[in-house]
Amino acid sequence: MLDHFRQTGALLEGHFELSSGLHSDRYLQCALVLSEPRRAEALARAFAERLETDVDVVVGPAMGAVVWAQEIGRALDRRAMFTERSGGEMTLRRGFRFETGERCLVVEDVLTTGGSAKEALEVVRAHGGLPVAVGSIINRSGGNPFEDEELPLTCLAEVEVQVWEPDVCPLCAAGGAAVKPGSRTALAGGGA
Repeated sequence: MLDHFRQTGALLEGHFELSSGLHSDRYLQCALVLSEPRRAEALARAFAERLETDVDVVVGPAMGAVVWAQEIGRALDRRAMFTERSGGEMTLRRGFRFETGERCLVVEDVLTTGGSAKEALEVVRAHGGLPVAVGSIINRSGGNPFEDEELPLTCLAEVEVQVWEPDVCPLCAAGGAAVKPGSRTALAGGGA
């Protein structure tokens, strides 16, 4: 699995601020892997073969999981949609809707804390959908962040990557500045 990341230059090393606010010395840039349609399709098919839960619709939080949700939807022959932030809150827009009790798979590209996926799960529930499973390309959480909700987690790979709270980050202590991958700063400065 990680060969896909190495081959596309999507496994970055340096000093990163993750969307969770945590700092890390590695970053997995799924957008680079998913930018190749054949590769994205093959990964989605592999995911679909591992999924043990029947679903009606696939949902991913924007931005990271928009393409992944679409690819999983295609592999499962199910509708795909995404949640997005509006006013700082995760919402369902663009005419997307659920039928009451529709079985939903929430997918994320990379799971670190599961925060964005948990927000998407809340949106699904608030709009009448029934979350039945969660999935990701990479799980770097060290477990199943959805265990307390009794939702099964399907991933293509488990990856151990060190993360730190910003106030105890050894890279910050050494004088380094964390970059947010995909941000203008990372692009202008060459990223990792």
